[in-house]
Amino acid sequence: MHPFAYIAPKTVEEAVAVLNKHGDRARPIAGGTDLLVQARGGRFDLDAVVDIKKIPELESIKNGASGLEFGAAVPCYQLYENKKLAAEYPGIMDAASLIGGIQIQSRAGLGGNLCNATPSGDGIGPLIVHYGTAVIAGPGGRRELAVEKFCTGPGRNALKKGELLVSLKFPKPSATFGAAYERFIPRNEMDIAVAGVAVSVELSADKKTIKKARVALASVAPTPVLAEAAGAALIGKSADDEAAINAAGAAAAKAAKPITDMRGTIEQRKHLVEVLTKRMIRKAVERARS
Repeated sequence: MHPFAYIAPKTVEEAVAVLNKHGDRARPIAGGTDLLVQARGGRFDLDAVVDIKKIPELESIKNGASGLEFGAAVPCYQLYENKKLAAEYPGIMDAASLIGGIQIQSRAGLGGNLCNATPSGDGIGPLIVHYGTAVIAGPGGRRELAVEKFCTGPGRNALKKGELLVSLKFPKPSATFGAAYERFIPRNEMDIAVAGVAVSVELSADKKTIKKARVALASVAPTPVLAEAAGAALIGKSADDEAAINAAGAAAAKAAKPITDMRGTIEQRKHLVEVLTKRMIRKAVERARS
């Protein structure tokens, strides 16, 4: 790495101005658990690193009647240690407690996990099934983008020159909402997912029928996948309908477009997606009912 400037703006507007000035030769840093490793590895040739943790808006958590919004720099532990958030947004908490170890979780956040756009990112699928929206600031003002459209390729995202992810927001879940995320890894911790599945369901008032459902996949395509056919296979069906659950698992496996690498084969990953999808549907229903 060659020497670069360290800049710590106090507002979103100041950060955007620096990022716009330097273009691809500047990157925001929050936890730094991805950026520093990538910079040392030569992925980026930086003239400036923009520390966004000095910006209050990017460190805030707001949870009210309309839903949840948390800043892009909020570390994982601040989410899963909040009991109210953990109860209302369980799929997000599953992911926040899985990323790295305790030391990583004290620095890394779901905003950085999303911006890094790694196909295996544990945080992205749960953000999708919780109907997440990315709030983005740039030279032209602010815009919003559904999380499932944010990642455009391995390590690539929808941010344009000078743009910054400010926050992530989610609608208030109903009393019959449940979500869950699980991954398969070769080791018990500190490993990259071979496959991961997030599921959310919203049940009818009597908790017998699935009104809404979403299924998102990790590590089985160039980007995280919203498996729309898998969710559609559940809507209107009994929450205990094994045929519908099996159909959703098969649809999720069909939506997966994995590769064979040192961590798993195409066939293994598709099988894992089907198994994990069925497992997460049952777990999301269980959480919705409780």
